[in-house]
Amino acid sequence: MRTVDHARDLADLAGTELGKSDWVTITQQMITDFANLTGDDHWIHVDTARAAREMPGGRTIAHGLMVLSLVPGLQRQVFSIRNRGKGLNYGYDRIRFIAPIPVDSRVRLVQSLVEATPHKAGTRIVTEAEIQIENLDRPAIVARNVLLIEDPA
Repeated sequence: MRTVDHARDLADLAGTELGKSDWVTITQQMITDFANLTGDDHWIHVDTARAAREMPGGRTIAHGLMVLSLVPGLQRQVFSIRNRGKGLNYGYDRIRFIAPIPVDSRVRLVQSLVEATPHKAGTRIVTEAEIQIENLDRPAIVARNVLLIEDPA
């Protein structure tokens, strides 16, 4: 895990990989709970019997947005800021869902720092988040995330 004193200190790490999270298993319960929460209950996500008959590999697949929503929690395993104020997820500039994530797959976050620049409210941090599937050569998701972290005085 990379640790810095202040968000502004991340600027020295621009262009580098910050690190990798632990692997996490994507369970059917996680997928079903997300479907219930969002209303996205398409059969490819929740109907295990139909998926066994009709899906490649015979398994349901995770919602891309569900897996993307894991980034903030997994990010806590990649880097931390000791002295910080409030933080805001400023948004995503780009998201690509490249490969489906079958149920029971293990995924992890690989995060790189694009830049950390001064902002009137603190430090604007841009990261490249890559969600990898264990034993797959290409990433499942690639997203550029923008965070705004307040630097305390």
